[in-house]
Amino acid sequence: MSLCWYCLFQALLLLMVANGAPVIVNKILGKRLLARPIDNGLTLNDGYRLLGHSKTWRGLFSAVFFTTVVAMLSGLAPLTGILFGTLTMTGDLLASFIKRRLGNIESSRARGLDTVPESLLPLWVLKESLALSFIDIILVVGLFFLCEEFVSPILYRLHIRNRPY
Repeated sequence: MSLCWYCLFQALLLLMVANGAPVIVNKILGKRLLARPIDNGLTLNDGYRLLGHSKTWRGLFSAVFFTTVVAMLSGLAPLTGILFGTLTMTGDLLASFIKRRLGNIESSRARGLDTVPESLLPLWVLKESLALSFIDIILVVGLFFLCEEFVSPILYRLHIRNRPY
């Protein structure tokens, strides 16, 4: 089974765009324009928010929009970009929901949980559209995890991220 290096690069790029767009748009716009939390402040019986204040409609829309643009620029169908961005954010929201249920505070670090759902979900669902094999998916998830581990502290030092993780 041979690896598709272009497919790996393309999938990793889409993950980075979907994950990074909300951070960059938030840095540019601050609290203005659609910075409303998706969970609308809902607190569950466990005393924790459903998702948290940092999961906003603007973040969701920016992830889907910019992932779609990059998908189209790299030769993929617009629908693939829309689905990729949506599935990435769905995985991210699922991770936030789980972290809240585990009692983790908002924006806290949970190695693996912060990267695996948001990378595995779009890669697995869109594996045919992205021409990814099972090995490709495992490699991209691993590379995305490593990128988050090493790139996030750099973005923090550049004042792009609010936390080094």
